[in-house]
Amino acid sequence: MLKVESITKHYGSKAVLSDISFELHQGDVAGLVGENGAGKSTLLNILSTLTPLEKGQISYHGQSYGSNRLKLRKQIGFVPQDIAVWEEFSVEENMVFFERLSWGKKSKKELKQLCLDMHLEKWKEKVQSLSGGMKRKLNIAISLIHDPEIILLDEPTVGIDLKSRKEIGAYLHRLAKKQGKIIIYTSHDMEEIMSLCDCIYSIGGDPFYKQLLEDQGKTVYEL
Repeated sequence: MLKVESITKHYGSKAVLSDISFELHQGDVAGLVGENGAGKSTLLNILSTLTPLEKGQISYHGQSYGSNRLKLRKQIGFVPQDIAVWEEFSVEENMVFFERLSWGKKSKKELKQLCLDMHLEKWKEKVQSLSGGMKRKLNIAISLIHDPEIILLDEPTVGIDLKSRKEIGAYLHRLAKKQGKIIIYTSHDMEEIMSLCDCIYSIGGDPFYKQLLEDQGKTVYEL
């Protein structure tokens, strides 16, 4: 279980997050919605251990982020908004390169299968020649090399075609339901949030997204 208790984050005098609390269990897919600047990316950065806690507690299976930060980081996969891959490398070269930096070790055959599972078949092609959807898939595949238990995705399908969005969503759903991963997902695409997520959290206090989703019969929790 991932447990977040009363976390707060300021940038200067501005409170970006204020008294945020929620719990997620293995197999849960949680959606984060809210306007730009509401704090979604900040929350993911804190959950990924990239941004330190200012106030509050976070624990995973009873292990505190404070005293087990480096250990827990090995169980987290983080996909930022920006695509962070080597454009001049092939898909294969990218996967091998990042595998060498990873905590979890995989053979080249396993790396290729990870890409194939995401419908990323262009193993030998240079990344610079790939479509936006294929680059997004590679970005996600790299974050999964070490087989993390918690997967954090910040707008992972922005700007890509519907087919790629559906393939990515289906793959993430299988990871959660068949392998018990905890997935936290931000998106401005409400159809994507509704189809993928078991629970939805609205952050930032803007009622627009909450009302929009509730009009579609979804329960939305305010953070």
